[in-house]
Amino acid sequence: MFSKVHEVAKQLNQVIIGKERQIQQALVCLLGGGHLLIEDVPGVGKTTLAHALAISLGLQFNRLQFTSDLLPTDVVGVSIFEREKSQFVFHPGPIFTQVLLADEINRATPKTQSALLEAMEEQQVSAEGQTRQLPQPFFVIATQNPTHQVGTFALPESQLDRFLMCVSLGYPDAAAERALLLGEDRRSLLKNLPAIMQPEELQVIQHAIRNIHASSSLVDYLQKIAQSTREAGLFAEGMSPRAAIALLQASKAWAAIEGRDHVLPEDIQAVLVPVIAHRLRPIKAVNNKTNASADLLVQLMQKIPV
Repeated sequence: MFSKVHEVAKQLNQVIIGKERQIQQALVCLLGGGHLLIEDVPGVGKTTLAHALAISLGLQFNRLQFTSDLLPTDVVGVSIFEREKSQFVFHPGPIFTQVLLADEINRATPKTQSALLEAMEEQQVSAEGQTRQLPQPFFVIATQNPTHQVGTFALPESQLDRFLMCVSLGYPDAAAERALLLGEDRRSLLKNLPAIMQPEELQVIQHAIRNIHASSSLVDYLQKIAQSTREAGLFAEGMSPRAAIALLQASKAWAAIEGRDHVLPEDIQAVLVPVIAHRLRPIKAVNNKTNASADLLVQLMQKIPV
C-alpha cells in the first residue's frame, strides 16, 4: 500500500534537490490528513514543492496568490445576480478544490486569512447563508514569507493551529545548488510530472494510518511532552489538546511511511518540531532567533525520559 508513497517521495526528490527530510515531513502531513505550511525566504522552492505535491498525489488544485487587497469573497466565492434566471447564483471561489495552494498567505490581511478557518477545520464553507461542502480530500498548502519582510501580516494563533505541520526548506547545500544551476528549470519539470496516486488511494492510506497502533506507554510519553510545554515556563501557552492529537496523528503517519504498524518514541521525536513549534510562542526571545520555539522544544524533549 505504501509503495506508491515511496514513489511519490522519489519523484519529489528529483524536483526539490537535497531536501529529503522536509519532503518526508510534507508527505506525512498530507497523508495524515492535515494542512501544510511551508515557511521560508522567497526563492528556495516553497511554491514548487506545493505544486509537485499536489500533482504527484493526483489531486485537483487551485493556486491563489495572497495579496494585501485580496478579499474573503475572492477565496470563498460570491453570489451574482443573473438576469436570465432572475436570481442570485453562487459562483464558487478557488477554495472549492482538493488542494488550495495559498501562496504567500501572510501577505493577505487577517480578514482574508480568516476566510480559511472554517474550511480548514470543518471541510466546509458558509457563504450567503448556506453551508457548502468542499471536495474530498481537501488540503490547504500555504507558503509564508518571514514575518520581518515588508508587506507581511503575522498569522494569528488560531490560523497557525489549523496547520498540522510547518516545514522550512532552508538554503540548499553546495552540491544541491550546483545541480539546480546546471540542471533543468524546476517549472519545466512540473509540467511533465505524472500523477503517481489517485485521490481514492490517498483516502485508503489515510484510513490505514488512523489504525496505526499507539501503546499506552507511548501515549504517556506524548502527554509528558505536552505537559512539559505547559509547566516549563518557556512558552506563553503550552500545547493544546488539539496540538497533542495532531502530534499523535503525525507520528502515526511517520511510522507508517517507515514501514511499521505501531508508533515508537522516535516517531514522535521526528515530527515534534514541525508539528508543534509553530503553535508555541516563547516568553523570551532566545538570542533573537526566529526558530526559538524549535530550539526550546528540542531542549525539553531531551530532558524527558523515554
